[in-house]
Amino acid sequence: MWNILLFLCILFMGTLTEASDLPSLINSVRINPPLDFCGEPVPLDDQRVRERLEKEMLLSLWDRAQVVLWMKRTGRYMPYIEKALRKNGMPDDLKYVAIVESALLPHVGSSKRAIGYWQFIRSTGKAYGLIINSDIDERRNIFKATDAAMSYLKKLYGDFGAWTLAAAAYNMGEYGLRSNIKFQKTDGYYHLYLPLETQRYIHKILAAKLILSNPGKYGFHMERSDFYKPTEFDRVQVAYDREIPIQMIAEASGTYYKTIKEMNPEIRGRNMPQGTYSVAIPKGAARDFHAKCKTLYQQWMADKKIKKKKAVGKKKKERKHYVVKRGDNLSQIAAKFKVSLSKLLKWNGLRKNKPLHVGKRLIVGK
Repeated sequence: MWNILLFLCILFMGTLTEASDLPSLINSVRINPPLDFCGEPVPLDDQRVRERLEKEMLLSLWDRAQVVLWMKRTGRYMPYIEKALRKNGMPDDLKYVAIVESALLPHVGSSKRAIGYWQFIRSTGKAYGLIINSDIDERRNIFKATDAAMSYLKKLYGDFGAWTLAAAAYNMGEYGLRSNIKFQKTDGYYHLYLPLETQRYIHKILAAKLILSNPGKYGFHMERSDFYKPTEFDRVQVAYDREIPIQMIAEASGTYYKTIKEMNPEIRGRNMPQGTYSVAIPKGAARDFHAKCKTLYQQWMADKKIKKKKAVGKKKKERKHYVVKRGDNLSQIAAKFKVSLSKLLKWNGLRKNKPLHVGKRLIVGK
């Protein structure tokens, strides 16, 4: 009993100590200019803009657990996203779009059926080269989805000439944004009356930028070891003319089914579809992978043949038969065994008007 009370006291004191180290919410939303998004100034002197930004800052800081998870996941994914932005000559601030879209989670979905790290809807994802079907959904692949997002955002910037507008179009759709710009006769994001979600969108991104670019200011003191590390992996080509179990890939990699699913979140079911695919497996497992996979595949095929042979034998054994008696006709026999006349004819290779001989053995059920 005393041990439990001591533990609760320590926990409570630790919470108080942490809370005492936190800046007040008032101080946290005192945002001093200049502030920009992708080099484009944020008009903080506009009270409506300031209010919207302060609201998003307060909402984000209220959910401190979520911010901690944001920060931890940046260690796993941001190195690749930042590299992709540099490669494409695009502003570093765009990395915060992924934070707002998915919190860096692969399986997140929206009410508009957008999926994945960058929240592509099916049509846009396919338009930018992502495979999306019942077997594979590359919106859940951080590498493929990030490349698609870079291409799409770059295209939107070319269309609208500003990164704030490109991000807004990414959120609400380019045609809707273009229509609003034409109707309202302004192309300034902060002066456009847009759907409420899109009005909040840039401010959410700015809140993520402010917090994650200076976490200590907001009471988040992380050590290097606190961040999740990027996943280390080998890539192997898997090519088969039929579906194969993911469990086979796991065994050939010397790991678990769960590991392969988590390293390849784009694979939707229990099997790899037929065709050629690049699969991530644990680091160092590629050297013997193909030899092991070949052996496992041969064993799997042999087992399938044995099971198929047994199933066929069992099926034949379970067939129901009937010996034709004097006065029988096909319609009566079909009715007696509750099968359709067409099935009865098909199972026995008979024609409807062909004479039925007494003593003939008929299949009447399978």
